[in-house]
Amino acid sequence: MTINAHLDHLALGSPDPEALAKFYAKALRNEAQLTEAGWMVTGPERKLLICEGYAKELKHFAYGMSESSLASLRAKLQSQGVKIEPTTSPYLVGDAFMLTDPDGNRSLYGVSEKANFGDGPYRARLQHTALATTEVDALIHFYRDIIGFSVSDNVLDDEGNMRACFLRSDEEHHALAVFQAPRCWFDHHCYEAGDWNLIRDWADHLSTLDIELKWGPGRHGPGNNLFFMIHDPDGNWVEISAELEVMNGRPVGEWQHTPKTLNYWGQAFLRS
Repeated sequence: MTINAHLDHLALGSPDPEALAKFYAKALRNEAQLTEAGWMVTGPERKLLICEGYAKELKHFAYGMSESSLASLRAKLQSQGVKIEPTTSPYLVGDAFMLTDPDGNRSLYGVSEKANFGDGPYRARLQHTALATTEVDALIHFYRDIIGFSVSDNVLDDEGNMRACFLRSDEEHHALAVFQAPRCWFDHHCYEAGDWNLIRDWADHLSTLDIELKWGPGRHGPGNNLFFMIHDPDGNWVEISAELEVMNGRPVGEWQHTPKTLNYWGQAFLRS
């Protein structure tokens, strides 16, 4: 059983927040507005907060849920003696709080409704984020065993060591991915379009802006989704995905750590 939450928004640092906000406004057809909290970048089913910081800095990522789910999560964490930090967010309501994982990543939890896919021509809901880490088992333990995410798929090397783990917070295949890597970094964030024809339409739109696809189109093994990735001006990976698997009670899957697992159609980026 999962925590019944969804990825609500991200907060990114940047040495030039205005330029990064304007990129996301243009590339993802969002609106950018300067506020006291930073540049708020919003569009249908997607929200980013961009603040002063360094390039490729993940300030925090935030999950939204119902009031009852938030109360249950808080009570569970308190019973385990987990340090819960108060926090505020322009996007969350309710008695929101923050947790810090073993790598120092900050995740927020508060009340917000999950948007549906809608029927717009350029729909793409903010759907998951991914972390690279030198201590993949510690991060999996934190998000799975302490917070309550559920594992959908594991990727193992020939010796049985964990190389990647895909964790879900509701029925969708993953809201968080964790990759073993030689150092820690914010790996990517993803927008789910829901319809593979929109992969074409988003790629055409980005091409008109002379924004190149850096990886893909391809198909992931875990999640079975079509995807492509681009870079934003700070070097962050941004993924557009379609037809991500919805879990229907199947057991946890195991995959080999090979390029074909991460891209069934061709070349892949193996973090480790």
